[in-house]
Order: sequence, then structure tokens, then C-alpha cells
Amino acid sequence: MITAYSSANNEANEQELSQQKAQRLANEESWLSRYGEALAALTSGILIAAAWGIDSMSHTAAIVLYSLAFVVGGYVKAKEGLHTLFAERDLDVNLLMLVAAVGAAAIGYWAEGAVLIFIFSLSGVLESYTMDRSRRDISALMDLKPEMAVLYRDGKEQVVAIEDLKVGDLVVVKPGERIPADGMVTEGTSSVNQASITGESIPVDKGAGDEVFAGTLNGQGALFIEVRQPSESTLFSKIIRLVQEAQSEKPASQRFIEKFERIYARAIIGLSVLLIVVPPLVFHWTWSQSLYKAMVFLVVASPCALVASIMPAMLSAISNSARKGVLFKGGAHLENLARTRVIAFDKTGTLTMGRPVVTDVIPLLGYNEVQVLHIAACLESLSEHPLAKAIVLKAQEMELQIRRPSEFTTYTGWGVQAQWEGEQWKIGKPAFLDASMLTDTISETIDRLEREGKTVTVMHNSQGAAGIIALQDTLRPNVKQSIAALKKHGVQVVMLTGDQQQTAQSIASQAGIDKVYAELLPEHKVSLVKELRQTYGNVAMVGDGVNDAPALATATVGIAMGTTGSDAALETANIVLLSDDIDKIANAITLGKRTLSIVKQNIVFALSVICVLIAANFLQGIALPLGVVGHEGSTILVILNGLRLLRSSSPQ
Repeated sequence: MITAYSSANNEANEQELSQQKAQRLANEESWLSRYGEALAALTSGILIAAAWGIDSMSHTAAIVLYSLAFVVGGYVKAKEGLHTLFAERDLDVNLLMLVAAVGAAAIGYWAEGAVLIFIFSLSGVLESYTMDRSRRDISALMDLKPEMAVLYRDGKEQVVAIEDLKVGDLVVVKPGERIPADGMVTEGTSSVNQASITGESIPVDKGAGDEVFAGTLNGQGALFIEVRQPSESTLFSKIIRLVQEAQSEKPASQRFIEKFERIYARAIIGLSVLLIVVPPLVFHWTWSQSLYKAMVFLVVASPCALVASIMPAMLSAISNSARKGVLFKGGAHLENLARTRVIAFDKTGTLTMGRPVVTDVIPLLGYNEVQVLHIAACLESLSEHPLAKAIVLKAQEMELQIRRPSEFTTYTGWGVQAQWEGEQWKIGKPAFLDASMLTDTISETIDRLEREGKTVTVMHNSQGAAGIIALQDTLRPNVKQSIAALKKHGVQVVMLTGDQQQTAQSIASQAGIDKVYAELLPEHKVSLVKELRQTYGNVAMVGDGVNDAPALATATVGIAMGTTGSDAALETANIVLLSDDIDKIANAITLGKRTLSIVKQNIVFALSVICVLIAANFLQGIALPLGVVGHEGSTILVILNGLRLLRSSSPQ
């Protein structure tokens, strides 16, 4: 069935060329926006160095070079400051710096003013680098999105745009190609690198019946894949939308700083005007002294470092986390997660794998375990019930030959009845059996298994009960260690589930969770999350299903499972675990706490430098160059401190 590529038609080629041209234009534009500010800062620095070099020979030529440094280095910041002034009728730190630099030049300090512009633009380059690095780290997967797919229809291959794929189409993916759509493998075996979705680089083996995701990289085998989602609804597309949200949302602390900056900027401008006017009239300063003091004050009191204390650190942390498969929709959620007191987990599909597996096979009437499982799988082979599928899957794993029964009848909610090997069999709930067949021993065994939180299936023929099979939804790997890690952070862990109390308690015991709320409807989960928030403050909710979405929205932080999560859960949640690994929640909390610690360090340091420089200016007097270096140096230091969070080492 696997054939060679057929050549694309002219229309497809033209479309591809058009896309390549658009991509080249986008790349040129992105290069200018990415490096333009850095190039301007570098040019400004070169002009200042040249002016210093010729100042002794020609002061006029030096002033010309300083003026050019002002224009080149300050253009971007001037544009931003003037836009804020005229469009929003407000002041910001950009305008403060420009006024200070122009003021310094006006009283003859051309070099100091130019250096102020240069260092201010350099700090802007560092901040832009942080944001750009974060944006590229989080959204690098956008570049991995396939544009074309090889559609297999009527024995022929045809290259089409992924937007033209429909649910039910069959696509062929050759070795080394990216999978174009979410779907199910129908033929072929290969290993698939799912790092673009889950953050894990170890390839996963895929074969017939396995689910695959758009944007993941096929290994050495060819795969035929049935499309299950249109291009706009793939998990890949959902993640891209989440990335776009993450880039625009700011934490509460940053919103406060930005609001404070506007008020503070007005106050600094007002005080600077007073500092120019009052001392000559009251203290008999010269106008030159007063103006100089005011310019120094304007420089050292500007809140550049304070403004840069938060977002570079937050974006660096979000970038770091995204590389590990944990996607935050904004810095606010990183901030909130670090302060979380309680985490509530849904059970099915979150703590557990979301599908039942056979845990016990108890033979009766002289049968052995293999015989019981074989007969049960044959009887259940025509059933669509999840328990029946789990029994069949277990038999297939043991390589048992499954033969379909005859006269198959399903009794919804109870079990099935069928003819197999000339005998009439029943398999299903214990209550589906004839009461006379439930001996005390069988009843005790069933009770024990149910106390362990397992679902019990019994099969029998005319001679009596031939075997008991217990099934249970099993824990995800490392869940117990993950819960223990959360408790080490001082976080309380609870379970909220719609499952019955006995089953929920069994899973909770295995996971190490002490508090369980079972048999809940979605509205009950919402009520409990509200109660937990009132009692403890910050509450996180982890879930994957449509029924979890209201509780995710109600919690301070909603966390959704990325690959198994429903659309509703993914859209509602604030954080997405791309690999469905809850072990990463503890690491994300560690990163969040580290981020808040660095933000506090930055704020304290920035305020301390401002206070010291203001005090020095009034009590003793400091030179404008020292004020420039002290103030702008502190800005660069807080940005570099935030950049430490870009490091990819796993938090402990």
C-alpha cells in the first residue's frame, strides 16, 4: 500500500512558492524588528566613542556626533514617550529619560546626556531580548506546523494544503516528515518524536490504533493516518492560541507597577520643575546649579529599574517552563501558582490513565487464569463497553487467539450473553448472574475486590460461575511521588471526583491523598472549590474533562491536561501540562517561587538605588555621569537578574 510520492500539480507548486515568498518577507521584517533596536544602541555607542575621541580637537564636531547619538539611540524611546504623551495624555519613564538627556545637553553636558541615552537604549535592548527570547522559546513550535500533507485517495497520492484536509481523510507520512493532522494510525509502525507537543524528546512507538498529533516528527517508518480533527481544531493549533494569550497577559504586580509608573512620572516632573525654580528664589542658588541638580534628580529618580523588575523575570520563567512542557497563559498564573495553598485533582484521566485495565483474574470450576481470560475476551469481543475492551486488550497482550461468539446479545448496563464453543455463557455484573450461583465464597471475593475500589465482572455457564475478573482505572506513573513533592511545598492535596466513594478512596490511598470528595456533579465541584478558596486563599484545580471546566474556571489557577484534555478544559485553564505529567506541577511551583523571589530582589534593589541616589544628590551632590551610571546600571542589573530564569536546568 505504501507508494512513492506523486509530484504536486502546478497549482500546488504555485501555492508553495507563494508561501515561501511570504515567509521570506516575514523573515526580513522580523530581522529588522528583532535587531533594529540593538543596532541603534550599538551605533549610538560608536558615535559617543568617536565624539570623545575628537572632542579635544573640535568641540563643535563632537557636539554634532553627540547629537547624532541622541537621535539614533533615542528615536525608539522618544517615539514611545511622545505617543504616551499625545495619544494617551500621560507621562512615562521614556519621556523622563528624554527630558533628562535634553536638559543635560542644554546646560552643556552633551557627553553625559548622550551616555544616558545610550545606556537607556541598551537596557531597552536587554528587555526586548528577554521578551523576544521568551516569545521564540514558547512559540518556536509554530515554525513546526506543517503547511502541506500527502493525501492518499483511490490508491494515489496528492499533495494538498493542510487546511483542505477533512475528518476521515487518509494521509501518508513518510520517514522524517511532520505529521500534518491529529489522527489515528491505520497502518504502519514507527517511532514519533512528540517534543513539540509534550516537551519530551524520547520518541514514542506508534502503530495501528494509536493516536498521533499534528506537528510531531515521524521516525523511520511510514504511517497511514486517518484524520480525526480539522486543522484549526488540532491540539497543535490550540497550543498556538494559548501561546498568543500568554504573550499578552500581565501579572497583577506588573499592572500595579505600570499604573504606579504613570503617577510617579508626573510627580518626578513636578518636583524637577520645583527644583529648578525654588532654590534660586529661596536659597540663592544660581540658575545653572539649580538646573543641574534638577537634571541629576530627574535621572536618578526615574523608575526604570523598578519598571524592569518584573516582566523580564516573568517572561524568562514562562519561557523556561514552556521548554519543559508546562505552558502558562500569562505571568499572573505563574504568580498565583507560587502562592497556591491547596491543589484539587480530578480523578479519572488526571490522576489515573482514564481507562480500565484488568487487575485480577480469579478462576473457578477448575479453569485456570488463561482459560478464564480467553473465554471472557471471546465473549466480549463484539461489545463496545470500555470494560469489555479492556478484557479483550489484556487477552491480545497475552497473544491469545480470540474467536467471536454466536447469538451475541447485549443487556445494556448489565452484561452480555452469547454462545461459545457450544455452550451458553453470560458475563457482566455480579447481579447479572443467577442468584443461586453466588456462593458465600464468591460473594466474599466480590466484596473484597469492590472494597479495593475495583469493578467486578463475573462469567458463568450452565455449570456455574467459571471466573471472576476485576478491573480498575490505574494511576498514572509517578503520581504518588508527585503528590509527595507537592506536600513538601506545604500544599494540601484533595481529590474531587464524580466516582463512587469506595473507588475514589482506593485511588486516593494509592496516590497518597488524604482528603477525598466523591460522587460529585460538576456544580458540586464548583461549590467545593469556592469553599476551599474562602478557607485557604489560592486554590489550583487540575482536570481534563468537559465536566471539570467550571471548576477550573472557579479556581485561582486552573490546570488542564494537554494531550487528553477536552477543548473546554484547555480553553478554560490557565496552565496546560503538555505531556499530561502532573509531576511537573511541583517543578512549576518551585519555578514560580524562585521567580517571585527574584522579582522581590529586583524591586528592593531598584528602590534602594533610587533612594540612595536621591539622598546623595540632595545631601552632598553627585555628578550627572555618576547618576547616569548608577541609575541605568541598576536597570541593566535587574534585567540580567531576571534573565537567570531562562536557564533550562530543572528546578528541584
